[in-house]
Amino acid sequence: MIFNDLVDAIGHTPAVRLRAAPAGVTAVAKLELQNLFAMKDRVARQVITEARENGVLAPGAPIIESSSGTMALGLALVGSSLGHPVHIVTDPRIDAITLAKLKALGCSVHVVEAMTANGWQSARLERLAALREEYPGAFWPRQYTNPQNPLAYAALAQELVADLGTIDVLVGATGSGGSLCGTARALRRALEAAGKSDALRVVGVDAVGSVLFGQPDQPGRRQSGIGNSLIPGNLDYAEIDEIHWLNDREAFVATRDLARDEGIFAGNSSGSVYRVLKHLAATAAPGTRIVGIFPDRGDRYADSIYHDDYGQQAGLDELPVRAEPIEVAYGTEVDGWARSRVPSSPRRRLLFVESNTTGTGMLAFSRARDLGLAPVLLTNLPSRYPGIGEADCQVIRCDTNHADALEAAVRAHIDPDEVGGVTTTSEFYLEAAASLAASLGVPANPPAAVRACRRKSVTRRMLANAGLPQPVSVPVARAAEVPAAVAATGLPCVVKPASDSASSGVLLCTSVEQAQDHAAKLLAVTHNVRGQAVPPEVLVEELAQGPEFSVEAIFANGVLHVVGITRKTLSAPPLFVELRHTFPALLDEAAAREIEQAVRTAIETIGLRHGACHTELRLTAAGPTIIEINARLAGGMIPELIRQAGGPDLLTQQLRAAAGMTIELPWGPLSPTGVAFVTCPAEGQLASLDGVESARQLRGVTEVQISRRPGDPVRPATDAYDRIGYVIASASSVAQLDQSLDAALNCITVQLANEEARASLT
Repeated sequence: MIFNDLVDAIGHTPAVRLRAAPAGVTAVAKLELQNLFAMKDRVARQVITEARENGVLAPGAPIIESSSGTMALGLALVGSSLGHPVHIVTDPRIDAITLAKLKALGCSVHVVEAMTANGWQSARLERLAALREEYPGAFWPRQYTNPQNPLAYAALAQELVADLGTIDVLVGATGSGGSLCGTARALRRALEAAGKSDALRVVGVDAVGSVLFGQPDQPGRRQSGIGNSLIPGNLDYAEIDEIHWLNDREAFVATRDLARDEGIFAGNSSGSVYRVLKHLAATAAPGTRIVGIFPDRGDRYADSIYHDDYGQQAGLDELPVRAEPIEVAYGTEVDGWARSRVPSSPRRRLLFVESNTTGTGMLAFSRARDLGLAPVLLTNLPSRYPGIGEADCQVIRCDTNHADALEAAVRAHIDPDEVGGVTTTSEFYLEAAASLAASLGVPANPPAAVRACRRKSVTRRMLANAGLPQPVSVPVARAAEVPAAVAATGLPCVVKPASDSASSGVLLCTSVEQAQDHAAKLLAVTHNVRGQAVPPEVLVEELAQGPEFSVEAIFANGVLHVVGITRKTLSAPPLFVELRHTFPALLDEAAAREIEQAVRTAIETIGLRHGACHTELRLTAAGPTIIEINARLAGGMIPELIRQAGGPDLLTQQLRAAAGMTIELPWGPLSPTGVAFVTCPAEGQLASLDGVESARQLRGVTEVQISRRPGDPVRPATDAYDRIGYVIASASSVAQLDQSLDAALNCITVQLANEEARASLT
């Protein structure tokens, strides 16, 4: 077979029968060491090509990774082939051959000098963080947590099925967790499709002194490519039935045995797999088919494993060497070959149907991981999300704007039994998430209730029928209908889309002509910013006079809990951009009770009964008037305000709700907390932002985030998408809070590329 380039040549490795198996038992070595460099060539290809396709890795952008061996070589191979400079962070344990190969391939190699708190691994990650500051546009493949790591081994599983058909036992080394868990998961799916769902037993091999399976860390262990001092995100315990540990001496002896007995000159991870595979074959019933994954070749171990005096020089001769494993209870500390059953439960996946691009969108993925859930982002455009390449989230690219295509993509990539829940942090995909959840049988709001929230004219009608105060609201489908609508609402009036988000297109109009012109502009828009068709309808509404608030609530065990009320500060007319939020709102008890009761009635009327609800309202002379109800968390960092103020972490609780987990609403003493948004006073191209660090140092300021980079286009805010950053602060009073936020905004200045003078961002 002739390949077009080296990247295409990765994989297609041979499967070889081992002589060590007794009669009637088939023992096979999958020689991943026959890749161009080693097994992780597959991971490098998967991670880099996926990042390029999704727009996470720009053409020619640098690649930075921490690795002491084969992952580094794979990245060097694929990265250089595709035109990317590659930076590898490693430690003094790197062997001379690997170092020579990396340099020959044009890599920049950065060697840390000493271990830090968690051994060499943490020292390398600290150096990697410094390099990322130096190269802000660089891509970090994150081999230990990147979901593309295990996904890379689907091809390996397909090759095994093609070569062997049925497989009874799979044996593999564990380091990042990607190869064994990814191969096991894909194999199980293939076997289930063939009606052999219980056919596969998966046995992992680890190093004594590795923390991966309940053992204390021994940073001085000498095995490479196996074991870890940290728990990687790609290690899925549910995929592994049994674990074996070998100490350094046992692993190195087994590696030399593999060369002598089978003619396979390999590294120590392959040697460890061979030792366990050989034992399993000797104790297996006739007809059993056992496959071991052999990751790496032995050339870089010529001066260690294959050197006759190495064991004595390294002090390994005192370690025990067992002829067979002892069985121990999981968690028992071991010093040599031992085995244990792995206690595990299936890792549940939390599906995100798209996400918001600011606020809590990216944070939700890490919170899902913290809950033991594996986040999966379903998106039609991954490059829409800054930072998605570092979010530890599996990305499935699919058509998220059509329900049938969305469900088909999920079922093609994920076993429905693994789906723990479906959610979204994007207003535009609430209906899609609710429909997908219903089709998969996981907790969610009724799709009809979500549709009623999304279509504002339906919301108005339902709330008016329930007797709740509502502004006069007239839906129009043609600009010619606007004069009659204005006659009903009076002037000034609000003209806005029937289903949008972030105050987009909302305008206060002071004349019929202005209202008609704006309605015509809105009606000319056929698709929103996410490419979804929008209803051909615009609302002309009476202006609800009074301060604006939002109410955050969440269902727990079928009961709606009102978490609190947030005060909102809007831009000057004619726009309605939210510029500041304060939690908790300063209200007297009677007003707060009246607002809460109106919101409870509105949510019940619409039919929501699951997860978080975000309701916006104005406190008018007629009482609380609902502006809109959203079947989601608030945006604009309000959940983070509540958490920092001493309230519950609503983002985590919304994820718990989506996954059918118990809702927890702990409370502490509340401190006034607020967010103020950074906006630009003029239109242009951003040259620089100054004073951000000074703002961070101010008393009371807890967070400052900027979402724009030099070169980005900026303009005065017409909706939430135009905001370019935010400041969060806490204080003992609302007055002090406002002073802290004002001071932070006054610190920050912007330089536009088309200006010579700096303008204050106030």
